[in-house]
Amino acid sequence: MRRKEREVTELGKMDAILSECSVCRISLNTGGAPYIVPLNFAHEMKGGRLTLYFHCAKSGRKLELIKNDPRAGFETDIMRKLAAGKKACNCTALYSSVCGSGIIGEVEDDGEKLYALRLLMKHYTGTAEYEIPKAALDAVCVLRLDCKEFSCKENAEK
Repeated sequence: MRRKEREVTELGKMDAILSECSVCRISLNTGGAPYIVPLNFAHEMKGGRLTLYFHCAKSGRKLELIKNDPRAGFETDIMRKLAAGKKACNCTALYSSVCGSGIIGEVEDDGEKLYALRLLMKHYTGTAEYEIPKAALDAVCVLRLDCKEFSCKENAEK
């Protein structure tokens, strides 16, 4: 990382930043230009390992690309505000971001799907106490991205 003074290495801080983010973008390999798609997500940080969960339709371009190549990149961020300066070149963005890569695939186990969907609900509503009917569970695809590497960067107010 070029701007080492902005690097966040404390896992608890990364976890808190991910909890604030509302969208995660994943990048998939098309064999040509990358395919980037924004998704709702949930995350779990355990033992220094980061796992991201997503829900989506059970068919489409994203799933076809994953079947062909399960490697994925991801990025999520919070644009906090623009810190204006007296000149344009003195302006800076105050932000937090987490980026990385890993292996993505469909969750097949109903127990893990249910767990992931409840994590998603908790991320967006603050509670995981939702009943998820079997029909809804069967109708949705859940993806898990096992992050092999990730980093966090922040430009915060001093």
